[in-house]
Amino acid sequence: MTKIQLTKRIFLTFDIKTTTGLHIGGSDEGIGIGGVDKTVIRDKITNQPYIPGSSLRGKIRSLTEKYNGLPQNNSIGSNVKIHSCDDPNNYETCDVCQIYGVSGKDKFSKPTRLIVRDVQMSEVSVKKLRELRTDLPFTESKTEVAIDRVTSAASPRQMERVPAGVIFGAAELVYSLYDGAGCDSQTDLDRFKTVITGLQLLEDDYLGGLGSRGSGKVELINIKVELKSAHDYDQRSLAGEYSSLQELVNNYDALKAKLAGVL
Repeated sequence: MTKIQLTKRIFLTFDIKTTTGLHIGGSDEGIGIGGVDKTVIRDKITNQPYIPGSSLRGKIRSLTEKYNGLPQNNSIGSNVKIHSCDDPNNYETCDVCQIYGVSGKDKFSKPTRLIVRDVQMSEVSVKKLRELRTDLPFTESKTEVAIDRVTSAASPRQMERVPAGVIFGAAELVYSLYDGAGCDSQTDLDRFKTVITGLQLLEDDYLGGLGSRGSGKVELINIKVELKSAHDYDQRSLAGEYSSLQELVNNYDALKAKLAGVL
C-alpha cells in the first residue's frame, strides 16, 4: 500500500495590478446591452469582474511549458493543447507535470502541487470605479477597428476591459510538499522556484485576451509568503514579505533557506 505524507504547505499571496486594460472573456449573453462585442467574466452575485484561478493557473503553466520547450502533446477541448507527460520516467523529472498535474487516467501521477484561487477585485478599486462611473459597471469599452486588406473597409468592434490601475487581490497560490511513494519534500521545495519563474514570465507577457493588441499587462505587488507544517498545522508562519516580484526573486535564496529550515 502506497503512502503519501503532506509535510508542508506554502501560501503565496499577492495583489495583481492592471498596467493596461484587462480582458478575460465571459459569457456574451448580454452583448446587446451597449453593443459590446466581447464581454469580461463577472461574479454572478456582485457583477464585479474577477480573475478566475483557472485563467491565472493556465497562463502560468502555458508560459512555463514554452519556456522549457516542452511538446504540446495533449488536447484540451477542440482548440487547446498542453504538455502532459505520458511516460512515468519522463514524469518523474518534469517540473511542469509534477507541479500542475497530468490527466487523472495516468496511474503514475502524484498529487498536484499547485492550487490557484479565483481573485476578486479589491474593495479600494471597487469603490474607485463606482465613483468614476465607467462606461459599463466597473469596466471600460475599447473600440477596435478591423481593416479589410483588399477593400480598406473598416469594421469597428467594442471590447470590454477592466481599466488600467485596478487592483485584484489578494491572489492566493497554495503549494504543497509531499514525502513517500516516490515523493520528496526537498525536491518539491526545489521546484517551487519554477512557480516563481512562471510568475516572472506572466509579468513579461499578458493575462487574458487581446494581449498582442495592448491588453493584459499586469504587475504583481504586495507579495507575502507564509507556510504551515504538518507537525504544527494550526500555525501559519511568515517567511517573507516583498513589495514586488523582482524583490522576491532578488531574495529567493534567503527565502528558500527559511522554508527549508522547517522541513
